[in-house]
Amino acid sequence: MTNPRILYIGIPLLTSIGVCQAGTVSGRSPEAEKKPNILLIISDDQSFRANDPDGNPEVLTPNLDRLKRSGTTFTHAYNMGSWQPAVCIASRAMLITGAYLWNAYELEQQYRDAENLPFPLWGNLMQEAGYETYFSGKWHVRRDAAEVFDHVLNVRPGMPRDYPEGYNRPLNENDTVWQPWDEKWGGFWEGGRHWSEVLADDALSFFAATRDTDKPFFMYLSFNAPHDPRQSPREFVDMYPLENISLPPNFQPLYPYKNEMGSPRTLRDERLAPFPRTEYSIRVNRREYYAIITHMDHQIGIILDELERTGEADNTYIFFTSDHGLAVGEHGLMGKQNMYEHSIRVPFIVCGPDIPAGKSVSADIYLQDVTASSLDIAGIEKPRYVQFNSIMDLARGSDNGSRYDAIYGAYMHLQRMIRKDGFKLIVYPEGNRTLLFDLENDPREINDLSGNPDYRHIKISLFYDLLDLQKEMDDDLDLTNVDI
Repeated sequence: MTNPRILYIGIPLLTSIGVCQAGTVSGRSPEAEKKPNILLIISDDQSFRANDPDGNPEVLTPNLDRLKRSGTTFTHAYNMGSWQPAVCIASRAMLITGAYLWNAYELEQQYRDAENLPFPLWGNLMQEAGYETYFSGKWHVRRDAAEVFDHVLNVRPGMPRDYPEGYNRPLNENDTVWQPWDEKWGGFWEGGRHWSEVLADDALSFFAATRDTDKPFFMYLSFNAPHDPRQSPREFVDMYPLENISLPPNFQPLYPYKNEMGSPRTLRDERLAPFPRTEYSIRVNRREYYAIITHMDHQIGIILDELERTGEADNTYIFFTSDHGLAVGEHGLMGKQNMYEHSIRVPFIVCGPDIPAGKSVSADIYLQDVTASSLDIAGIEKPRYVQFNSIMDLARGSDNGSRYDAIYGAYMHLQRMIRKDGFKLIVYPEGNRTLLFDLENDPREINDLSGNPDYRHIKISLFYDLLDLQKEMDDDLDLTNVDI
């Protein structure tokens, strides 16, 4: 079979230096001695396994790999969860406020309802620090982007318009009504050009605009990809012959606790593939997931090349991450409304003038640490409501310790999670159920140890640690009636 990597045409050649040359900005001309620029590129629904820090040979991401070679990869970055099924909203509310999940929810009510902002959001803070600010792409925050950024183009909704034909598919090999490259369905092609390509166009426009100002820039480029409907040009889909798409090791036809954990058959994300899940339908969905990621990666290459051409690359910190992950067939699930690694863990890469090249950091972080990190780079003192932490000392190699004793996760009132010391405890209070996983020996979370008496002390310890963590997170859900 032809190697799909050979089919990846049109990708810019990678330079020997990479995107961001490691080193310092000392010795630059006085004109260049301004605050460093900050560029955030964020995807939507991209699990860490779609850009695995250890390498995933099935997914072609040469430009994200290029960023990895130029900077530092955080291998354990997490999203805290959500107060509603649209996990994207909560994730981005945490980004724009810098506050932990339940405090971000309270702050969101304030900035959504107030005629004037009661406190500055992320872009406003960067403006106050002297940055020219730019935004394009998926916003999904209940505030006008133009009130938060100086320059705004093509604000996108939570997802492109979808159609019934895109659900419950494919039923079998003959079910070809909906194809990811067929532009008649609109979706990512609404408006005549794929939204990922429009975002790259907007980035180039922004770079051109920066030539007219002496200010440093803060640029927030937000892809809708690889959110469904997972559409991309046919040549990208053809890079992934179906026979080369492997089934995830934790595949199962149905997740046994779907209802009690809040992912019933009626949940929109879960309706994308047929029930029960079939090996064929999951391979097709994963193929389309990989294809739209590779198409997005191509646009990222265009953005990175243009940044180099502007001469600003050596004075720019670049962050790449995603708002949360996605199951796409793992554990019999399709969506992100769960506490498994595939749905809460995301890629996270940072590179910049003083960031070591080709380094990995295993310390636990939250993806929203990028907010505090950008304030750190800009020399801005964190407001009290910004609770996430800067990871810049970790990125620079001066410290390997996590800022968090444990990672917390929550989904509505239906799920709670703690990840600590290589173990994960998931609690489904509605079903009076706990799940325990040894992540070091069982990274795919297949073997539930909650009923194993040899691990009972670990389960009890994690449960009480979770209760303490709830207090820190201002989480008022009562778990004391759960049997442990």
